[in-house]
Amino acid sequence: MPYAILSTAGAILALALIRWIHSRVDIEPVVAPQTLPASAPAPLISILVPARNEARNIHRCVTSLLAQSYPRFELIVIDDHSDDETGAILAEIAAQHPRLRVIQGKPLPPGWAGKPHALHQGAQAARGEWLCFVDADTFAHPDLIASAYLAAREHRADLLTLLTDQELGSFWEKVVLPLVFIGLSFGFPVACVNDPDCPAAIANGQFILIRRPVYQAIGGHAAVRQRIDEDKALAEATKGAGYRLILADGRQVARTRMYTSLAEMWEGWTKNIYLGLQDRLWLLGFGATMALAGALALPLWLLAGASWLVGGGGSPALAVTTEAALVWAYLLFWRVQGARSMRIHPAYALTLPLGAAVFAAMMFASTWKVLSGRGVTWKGRVYSA
Repeated sequence: MPYAILSTAGAILALALIRWIHSRVDIEPVVAPQTLPASAPAPLISILVPARNEARNIHRCVTSLLAQSYPRFELIVIDDHSDDETGAILAEIAAQHPRLRVIQGKPLPPGWAGKPHALHQGAQAARGEWLCFVDADTFAHPDLIASAYLAAREHRADLLTLLTDQELGSFWEKVVLPLVFIGLSFGFPVACVNDPDCPAAIANGQFILIRRPVYQAIGGHAAVRQRIDEDKALAEATKGAGYRLILADGRQVARTRMYTSLAEMWEGWTKNIYLGLQDRLWLLGFGATMALAGALALPLWLLAGASWLVGGGGSPALAVTTEAALVWAYLLFWRVQGARSMRIHPAYALTLPLGAAVFAAMMFASTWKVLSGRGVTWKGRVYSA
């Protein structure tokens, strides 16, 4: 009977937590494709792309940006000491498209992270009234810049950042990344980020559009030079200075392929998780607890109840098994919805324990790398806290 009572209490708590976590994922406003009306002003927008060893993505990224319907933009790519074919690909494109400027990055100074330094150089060379930072693994709809600019005007945004559509190709991407994104949505709900009275601030470095006077007023990337999570730091500086931050759904106008393997995903997220959440350790602890629950506690709960029932546990065992199954069914319902929203097969919802285990391992590894002094590695460079 004590086990049955504990199971009932656990089921009530689990159902409430599942509903609470998944209630914070709605994204408003939505940026839909639209062209700039002929009567609308068209300030010069400088699109800045940092590129370090991006041979796999850079051609698709740059050509999609060169094809923008927005009438007045310049495109600047900062080649940050790539040692693959990135430079050759850029040179070939630039020879055909004079609108593209390629800047060879300067050596990384002490105290700087690579991406802030690259974007700092790009901003210094830019002439636009707006600065648009786009990651090299992000691919633009032809109306991306026009749509983002119109959305920034409509919502009076000083910094507009978009959540892009994620291309998930490999097994591990489909297993792990949906859980990472639900964690981010829970920790930084869009409604709170967009509320000037709520302290939460975050940006997606895959796409950031910021007014140049605001960028200069907050100190630009020089003010966040040491931050691996420079996008979040830029959002914090913008909102902290009283400017308007808007996080929007940009899945109709931009797509991103972040990683293609478990090894890439491991390196990418272990560099970000602890450093990005060191000011919100409660969220890191909560995330690790929930991931471990999904990886271990929930499967063991159902297995223990079923074993007890088969072993003759009677009504208490039936109650425990039923409650565990109910929790699993409710959780899988939400994960199926998440799978469909990311355009992957609903059956991937069943991989939740595996994905949660990897997610938990990435959180622990990220924390250990920083606290142990080993630092995190990204693009061949090692960074400490």
